[in-house]
Amino acid sequence: MTESAYIRQRDTTAEHGQKRDLSYPPLPEPLPVAVYDNHTHLEISDGDQPIDYHEHLERAAEVGIVGVIQVGGDVETSKWSAAVAAAEPRMLAAVAIHPNEAPRYEEAGTLDDALAVIDELAAWPRTRAVGETGLDFFRTGPEGLAAQRRSFEAHIGIAKKHSIAMQIHDRDAHDDVIETLLRVGAPEKTVFHCFSGDATMAKIAADNGWYLSFSGTITFKKNEELREALQVIPRELVLVETDAPFLTPMPFRGRPNAPYLTPHTVRAMAEVLGDDLGDLCAQIAFNTEKVYGSWEDGLVA
Repeated sequence: MTESAYIRQRDTTAEHGQKRDLSYPPLPEPLPVAVYDNHTHLEISDGDQPIDYHEHLERAAEVGIVGVIQVGGDVETSKWSAAVAAAEPRMLAAVAIHPNEAPRYEEAGTLDDALAVIDELAAWPRTRAVGETGLDFFRTGPEGLAAQRRSFEAHIGIAKKHSIAMQIHDRDAHDDVIETLLRVGAPEKTVFHCFSGDATMAKIAADNGWYLSFSGTITFKKNEELREALQVIPRELVLVETDAPFLTPMPFRGRPNAPYLTPHTVRAMAEVLGDDLGDLCAQIAFNTEKVYGSWEDGLVA
């Protein structure tokens, strides 16, 4: 497998049908304490001048983002993520079949085979999470939900088997995701990627020791519920992410996202919490290393 084998191109049309601004935003002011982007998709090319993962990581380092979790969503992108992370000291991998992909594999009769590949990749030293997995009732209709549920529960089992974290994709499925985690038993380190719930859900997460990862959506004006959720979750359960190239934080919403834009989200979080920026950065960095381990371990020479 080559490093560039599975680069994909993001759709360049905005959701409302108009052409997006395809230029990358400028670098923000560096953070006072280094942190990690715990969920990004650097296999997806975006922008009028696309950036490869090397450039993404170089730009990130300039502003205090010293490592990323590169996340797969199907067999091919999971293989790519694990392979690149194996030799890249600034990257760790998460591998999974995305909930929107699970029905497609099931329809083709290959979901079990795909899950077996994820199980194999989860054993690699620099694969530190199973994800993103979960439930998505927004893009998948009722006919695909059985496959999503079966896939989700299988991923929970894989994360437990390998004693690594799990990153959850939860879209319009809060109650069902929580019910599954409580019934099946969540992995010890469970992360709600791009948390989209309210304060009530955040309290449930806190009671169970689940981590909440906040993205650029917390900077969007309409998302007051997210800001309220951030204020009720203990600091030791808070993470930050970009979900790049998606969910670009304000004031650059709609333009290509990248790990180097993480400081915008961290600064917004510190403002919501009334925290010293350096203290919050240090807490997030500590939390991230607690969930995923050291970025220095397991490298292939």
